[in-house]
Amino acid sequence: MRTSTLFRRTTRHPVQQHVSRQLTKPVREICVPPVDSIVEFGAYIKGRKVAAPGIEESLELVREHNSRSDGAKAFVWVGLHEPAAPEVEWLAGVFGLHPLSVEDAVKAHQRPKVERYGDSLFMVLKSIAYLDHDELTATSEIIATGEIMVFLGVDFVVTVRHGRHCPLTEVRERLEDKPELMDRGPAGVLHAIADHVVDRYLQVADLMQLELEEVEATVFADVSSRDINRIYQLKREMLELKRAVTPLQAPLAALPQRRVIPSEMREYFRDVGDHLSRVCEQVESSNELCSSILQAALARSNALANEDMRKISSWVAILAVPTMIAGIYGMNFDFMPETNQVWGYPAVLGVMITACVLLHRGFRRNGWL
Repeated sequence: MRTSTLFRRTTRHPVQQHVSRQLTKPVREICVPPVDSIVEFGAYIKGRKVAAPGIEESLELVREHNSRSDGAKAFVWVGLHEPAAPEVEWLAGVFGLHPLSVEDAVKAHQRPKVERYGDSLFMVLKSIAYLDHDELTATSEIIATGEIMVFLGVDFVVTVRHGRHCPLTEVRERLEDKPELMDRGPAGVLHAIADHVVDRYLQVADLMQLELEEVEATVFADVSSRDINRIYQLKREMLELKRAVTPLQAPLAALPQRRVIPSEMREYFRDVGDHLSRVCEQVESSNELCSSILQAALARSNALANEDMRKISSWVAILAVPTMIAGIYGMNFDFMPETNQVWGYPAVLGVMITACVLLHRGFRRNGWL
């Protein structure tokens, strides 16, 4: 529901501060409703979406319903993509979000974490995506990362997404198709988002495992500088994947103990935590395998280089014998043996050939050729 008709356009003129005769104070943009960055919003009552003209009206409708019905789980879900600071500050005023969490949501580049501010919860998830390439180069990016921030309250969910990968449209559509899942409330939405992100982790980890197996199969067949570069690149991307996945393990394990999470939802979050533990173990083993492959490839490359040097040295030694003999007899002294003999020239050639053949057989016997 990305539309400019959700709110009236607010002219983004800076608030003019008092201007003295000598100094002018810095200006600041006023808070405005999210128009350009909003992906979709909606009010959900009994698991079904209810039409409302705006975010404030949706929140008012939901809170009125919850006040009339004891134990109701109606809520508002607002989805944003890379919003500006005034837009998030406007939402903070509507939903009562903490300023520190608002600052994290605007700046992004946060570490995966779960923090509690009063009755609300703020969770940061790293989103990852596997980028397929026809041909890998030294600057190719295999793992793309982004961030998903989730503000969770009693009657609202606000998701802020940074990066163009891992959209949440699929999650919203799946929950809307099953009202019984949406009726779990904001905690059910958080579970669906966390489960979706962890499933992406598992898919990317499996694809990286296939990449490693392919590289491992070619390491001992033929090693070139390109193969080494590819292995090192995979190692670098595995570290990026590890930095995105591993820090989430502890916060997600502690999430079921939060009071904001209903007791009936805690086992679902434990299941997501188990899946994340499996992903972390797979990423760790793949990272160690990548290190072993890199070391084996470097050792194999050095072994092949030494083998080439032995071959070159062997041929140099073979060619050194006729070169030495030719150099001696090319000095043109008057008194040299065999220079005036008829058999001198054939004898010298025979000595050269015999020496070269003996050296070649010796190097072949020792495995140098």
